[in-house]
Amino acid sequence: MSNSDTGSHLDRVDYRILAELAANARLPVTELAARVGLSKSPCQVRLKRLQERGVIRGFRTVIDPAKLGLDHVAFVEVRLSHTTEEALSDFNAAVRRITEVEQCHLIAGSFDYLLKVRTRDIRSYRDVLGSKISALPHVAGTSTYVSMQPIIDDTM
Repeated sequence: MSNSDTGSHLDRVDYRILAELAANARLPVTELAARVGLSKSPCQVRLKRLQERGVIRGFRTVIDPAKLGLDHVAFVEVRLSHTTEEALSDFNAAVRRITEVEQCHLIAGSFDYLLKVRTRDIRSYRDVLGSKISALPHVAGTSTYVSMQPIIDDTM
């Protein structure tokens, strides 16, 4: 999607709609419209347009992982044995199947991927690292960094 499809055609009202929904995606359209200074129908039209253009990709429920006993977070640097397109595709497909991996980023730097892994505790993490992450295709090595406390986490 190019800039001409998204940001360059957004006006102040669109940005206000996005800000309101980012704060509370469960706002009824009538309330959203009132907050951004529109009537219901034009607000619905704008909302639909933002969704069709992919500016709004969806609406989610934010779950508190600590309430589920999942408050151990580790970041894992993963180095691959080689980085051919086939190796990257193999790794990408396999890592998606590990439920404990919340995020996976391909990195430009001294390692290839950065994973955010959430488990119950360090023992559970060690099991995931040994039996799942280290067994991913083409993994040559890993380094782990345990989070002591989230400072900014917009998923919470």
